[in-house]
Amino acid sequence: RPHAQGPRATPAQLVRSVLASLVGIAAFFVPFTVNGTNSIALDHIVTWFKGAVPQAVPWVLLAMVVAGAVWPFVQGTWRRSTTDLAFSAAKVVGAVVGCLIVFDRMPAWLADPGMGPFLWDKVVVSVGLLIPVGAVFLALLVGYGLMEFVGVLMQPVMRPVFRTPGRSAIDAVASFVGSYSLGLLITDRVYKEGRYSAQEAAIIATGFSTVSATFMVVVAKALDLMGHWSTYFWGSLVITFAVTAVTVHIWPLRSIPTTGYQGQEVEPEERPTGSRLAAAWRAADEQAATAPSLGRSIWENLRDGLLMAMAILPSILSVGLAGLLLAEYTPLFDWLAYVFYPITALLGLPEPMLAAKASALGIAEMFLPAALVADASMVTRFTVAVVCVSQIIFFSAVVPCILATEIPLRIRDLVIIWFERVVLTLLFTVPVAHVVF
Repeated sequence: RPHAQGPRATPAQLVRSVLASLVGIAAFFVPFTVNGTNSIALDHIVTWFKGAVPQAVPWVLLAMVVAGAVWPFVQGTWRRSTTDLAFSAAKVVGAVVGCLIVFDRMPAWLADPGMGPFLWDKVVVSVGLLIPVGAVFLALLVGYGLMEFVGVLMQPVMRPVFRTPGRSAIDAVASFVGSYSLGLLITDRVYKEGRYSAQEAAIIATGFSTVSATFMVVVAKALDLMGHWSTYFWGSLVITFAVTAVTVHIWPLRSIPTTGYQGQEVEPEERPTGSRLAAAWRAADEQAATAPSLGRSIWENLRDGLLMAMAILPSILSVGLAGLLLAEYTPLFDWLAYVFYPITALLGLPEPMLAAKASALGIAEMFLPAALVADASMVTRFTVAVVCVSQIIFFSAVVPCILATEIPLRIRDLVIIWFERVVLTLLFTVPVAHVVF
C-alpha cells in the first residue's frame, strides 16, 4: 500500500516546527553554565524559579499534593479496583505527610534529615517544579514533527531488536525524553486503537517507559553527576534499551499473546516507499501541518504536566516515605540485597553491599537508591544512577500507572520484569563505570 499523501505544511508552519523542535532539543540536551553551575536549560529555569520566589514554592507544592490526593475521589477513579483504592488511600496519607512537613509539625522520626526533609527538598520540590516546566518544553519536542521523523528513521531497528513496530520508536523516545506517564498514555491509546498487539504494548510499557530526562536531572544532581551529564544521559539511554532488547526474549514478556486489544486484528504498519529520509521528512511535514498552535500545545502539555505531578507527589510522600522507613528501621531491603550481592561483588563494585541494597530499594521508589548512595564512590554512584533509570518499574508511580491502562500486565509480571532488568543493568553498567571513572 503506497504512502497516502497527507496535508503539506506551509512555509510558516515549517519554520514554526523547526524552531519549536530546536528549542525543545536545546532545553533538554544542551548543557551550559550559569553562575558556575553546568546544567541543561530546564534545570536552570527551575533553579531560578526556586531562588526568585522561595516563600511561595512550598505552598504551591503543598497545594499540588493536596489536590493530587483529592483528585481520585473527585474523578471517582478510587473505586475502579482494589489497587486504585490502595493508591488513593496512600495519596491521602501523602497529603497528611506533606501538611506536617510544610507546617513544621513533624514528629521526631519524620523530622530526621534523611526522612521528611530529604523527601520534600530533594524529591518533591524537584519533581513538582521540573515536571510542569518540562512539560512545556516537551510540547515543543514532541508536537511538531521531530518524533515522527525519528520514528520513521528507526523503523528498521525496532522490529528485529525489540519485536515492536517502527512507530514504537516515537513512543520510546517520548517516554525517555518526556515521562513514563506520557509514554504510557500514548502506548495505551495506540494499543486500544488496534495498532499494537498486547505483547508489543507490554514490551513498550515495561521497556521504554523510563522516568523522564527531567527526572534524570534530579538523580544526577542528587548524586553529584551533573559534571558528567552527557555520559550519564547517553549511557542510561543505551543501557536501558540494551536491557529491553534482552527482556523481550525471556519470560514473562515472551509469553504475552500477540493478539490486539480485546482480541481484534492488529493493524499492519506501512512500509515507506523510496528513500527512508524522504519518508521521514514527509511524516514530519504532515505533523507540522496538523500540529496545534504553540499556545494551545503548551497549555495542553502544561495541564498534563500539572496533573502528572499531582498524581506523583502524594505517592512519593507516602510510598517513598514507607520505603525510606523500611530501609532505615527494618531488615527487609537488607534481605533483598542478598539477592543482588553476588552480582555486585563479582563485578568488583567498591561498595558491593551498599550497591546491592540500593538496587533492591528501587522497586519501592526509583529515587531511593540515589538517596542511599549519595556519599559512595563515583563508580557506585554512576552504576546506581543508571539502575534508577533502567529498572523502569517501581511502586510509587509506574506500577499504578501501568495498572491503570488496559495493557495485560499483573503485579507479579511487573515484579519479575523489574528483577530481570536490575540484574541485566548491573551486568551492563559496572564494566562501563569502571572504564569511564
